[in-house]
Amino acid sequence: MLSKGRGFILVMLFIAGVINYMDRSALSIAAPFIQKDLQLDAAHMGMIFSSFFIGYAIFNFIGGYASDYFGAKKVLTTSMTFWSIFAGVTALTFNFISLFIARVLFGMGEGPLSASQSKMVNNWFPKKSRARALAIAMAGTSLGGALSGPVVGIVALNWGWKISFVVIALIGLIWTAIWVKFVRELPSNQEVDEEDDDVVQVNAPVGKSGKTPLSFYLKQPTVLFTAVAFFAYNYILFFFLTWFPSFLIDARHLNVKEMSFATMIPWTVGFIGFTLGGFIIDFIYKKTGNALFSRKVVLVTCLLGSAVSIGFAGLVTTTTGAVTLMALAVFFLYLTAITYWSIIQDTVEKKRVGGVGGFMHFLANISGIIGPTVTGFIVQSTGKFTSAFLLAGGIAVIGALCVAFFVKPISDKNNPAAVNNK
Repeated sequence: MLSKGRGFILVMLFIAGVINYMDRSALSIAAPFIQKDLQLDAAHMGMIFSSFFIGYAIFNFIGGYASDYFGAKKVLTTSMTFWSIFAGVTALTFNFISLFIARVLFGMGEGPLSASQSKMVNNWFPKKSRARALAIAMAGTSLGGALSGPVVGIVALNWGWKISFVVIALIGLIWTAIWVKFVRELPSNQEVDEEDDDVVQVNAPVGKSGKTPLSFYLKQPTVLFTAVAFFAYNYILFFFLTWFPSFLIDARHLNVKEMSFATMIPWTVGFIGFTLGGFIIDFIYKKTGNALFSRKVVLVTCLLGSAVSIGFAGLVTTTTGAVTLMALAVFFLYLTAITYWSIIQDTVEKKRVGGVGGFMHFLANISGIIGPTVTGFIVQSTGKFTSAFLLAGGIAVIGALCVAFFVKPISDKNNPAAVNNK
């Protein structure tokens, strides 16, 4: 699976994910310092957390579409450069409005990442190993989240929170220089394994439309209900990403150093789940020969497991119990992480994977606009996090049921391309 240049592609995509979540979760780690420095209350901080997702959600779709048209390499190059610059700009903010604007622009830069990663994997890997490749490529996000706690926490404690954003900006720009010099959009003809049963289409032109209109896929129940489940996945993930550090400080009374290392535990466990999920899916696929079933059974089972875990995390009375249950919630959550993208790759033609995946990602990340703000107002009005934990679990149950009952193979019955070819 890793021969013929594919291993290097996975390493670079993995590192991109590490940088992405280190940058993204830096704000939540630095939140106690920022709130004090800029004099922000919980409601204002919730809006700051949500501001990122305004730009991010819109550019999920734009970035995915652009990956189909311009190529994933160019889009990811532009994306990493833009978000790294605005990660650094965060250090220049001085009030609520300036931080809000910086986070919107930062989110715009990060928006294309996942769709571009998915497109690159689709370009380079055959179907039989694609779930594992996606899992490895995207697993860097959870490792980035784990590293963010100690890196940002230690830098912020010793040199100030603004310096931490400058450091992570420089890391992103160094990655970009390596990506531009050494990565190609498609494998060469010599790197194609002719024994692959679903060989990569190396001659597929970038920038030309597929026969099936993009609008056909955007109306399909399979795409829409997969997006609902992805919304639930993101709601839990972004609750953990944005508010869990503050929960540990405000509700569990940890100091910043203790909080920084406590947040590493769920992220580290999540990294294991993320990587393991792809291998489990490919194993089930190998045994059953049913790609969609292998994705659905993991998604439904594990999203329900995450729902139960996060619900109880808000009810327990000890810090150890809360961190342990949150770690379980993230573990189960990340076992499903690549199922959403795999369902799109299994049911959508190659030339539409970027656009359809980006659209699904856009709908899913509306949760990032809604969730952190809702949590902020819940905490502001009740003084507790309990209802916020239970709400996240309830949404995940709805997402799992939607996939169980409504995600099916896409029929060609109303496909204009299929009709025209008859």
